[in-house]
Amino acid sequence: MLIGVPKEIKNHEYRVGLTPASVRELTSRGHQVLVQNSAGVAIGLADEAYTAAGATLCGSAAEVFAQADMIVKVKEPQPAECAMLRPGQILYTYLHLAPDPEQTAALVKSGAVCIAYETITGPGGGLPLLAPMSEVAGRMSIQAGAAHLEKSKGGLGLLLGGVPGVAPAHVAIIGAGVVGTNAMQIAVGMGAKVTVLDTNVDRLRQLDLVYGNRITTLYSNGQSIEESVLDADLVIGGVLIPGAAAPKLVTRSMIGGMRAGTVVVDVAIDQGGCFETSHATTHAEPTFVVDGVVHYCVANMPGAVARTSTFALNNATIRHAVALANKGWRRALKDDPHLKAGLNVCEGHVTYAAVARALSHDYVPADSLLDGA
Repeated sequence: MLIGVPKEIKNHEYRVGLTPASVRELTSRGHQVLVQNSAGVAIGLADEAYTAAGATLCGSAAEVFAQADMIVKVKEPQPAECAMLRPGQILYTYLHLAPDPEQTAALVKSGAVCIAYETITGPGGGLPLLAPMSEVAGRMSIQAGAAHLEKSKGGLGLLLGGVPGVAPAHVAIIGAGVVGTNAMQIAVGMGAKVTVLDTNVDRLRQLDLVYGNRITTLYSNGQSIEESVLDADLVIGGVLIPGAAAPKLVTRSMIGGMRAGTVVVDVAIDQGGCFETSHATTHAEPTFVVDGVVHYCVANMPGAVARTSTFALNNATIRHAVALANKGWRRALKDDPHLKAGLNVCEGHVTYAAVARALSHDYVPADSLLDGA
C-alpha cells in the first residue's frame, strides 16, 4: 500500500502523522510511504530522517492526496484537504465530527473511508488513541490556566500555588477521566487547592485513596458544579462522551456569576465544549472574555508541544496503521472490532451512531459495508 503523510495546515499545528520510526515500521513490511517536504521539520524531524527510513519526499499535499491509498494525519482535514479526498481512499486521523457538520458533509461527499483516532476502542476499555493527547491536554490545561491567571493576560493576578501566608488558587476540574486526572496531578503538584467532580463514584474513590486530603472529590450534579465553579479561580472542563457532542455542564448564568478574572479552560472544545459560552480558538488567539471570565478554548492544545505530542500519538496509532496497510480496510476492520469502532464515515455514509444522531444524518452500521473483504 502507498501511505501518504501531508504537512498539517491547521493554525499553529506542527505535529506530523508519522515519525521516521513509524515510517520504518511500514516500509520494512513492504509498503511505500510518501511524505510531503518539511512535514516534520518544525519539530526537529528532518526530511533526511524520513528518507533514511525509506520514505519518498514530494513537494505538495496535492501530490500526497493524489497518489496515496491511505492518508495519515493528525488533525481533521481542512476544507481544501477534504476536497482532495477520493472514493475508497482511507483517511486515518482525528476527526471530532459531532460538532462539525461542514466537515462531516465534506467527508460524506468525498466517498472516502474515514477512521477517527478518537473513537477507536481498546481491549481493556477506554480510547487508547485519544488517551495520549488527553494526557497532554490535561497537563497543559493547568499550565495554560496558570499563565492566564496572570494579570497581564486578563486573569485575577493569582499565583496558582500561592506563597506562605497567602492562600493558593482554587482549581475545579469537571471530569475525572484521562484529561481530569492529568490536570489534577499537575494542579496538586503546583500546590493549588483542587476540587474534582465526576459522576463515577468508583473513580472518585480511587483518586481519594491516592491523593487523600490533597484534593476534594464531589459527585457531579448541577448544584455541585455551580457551587464549585463560583468559588474557583480556574475551571477545567474535561468531560467526554465518545464520539458525541460534549454536554454543556457550565451554563451562561454560572459564567455570569463568576469573579472577573477567573479562567476557564475547555479541553472538551474538540467535541463542541462543555461550557455554554465556549467557542473554538487557536494558538494564535487562544482566549476571549465573556462577563469578565477568560476563556481558553484552543481546539488543538497538544499542538503547542508538538514534538512530545507527535511521539506520544505515534506510539498509539502505528499498530492500526500497519494493520490497515497490511490487510486493507475491510479485512482490518473485520478482524478487529476495536479498530472498527473508529469508522465514522465510509463510502458516503455516516457509520458512527453518535455522529449521525448529533448531526441528523442517516446511520449506516459499519458491518453492512464490510462485505467483500
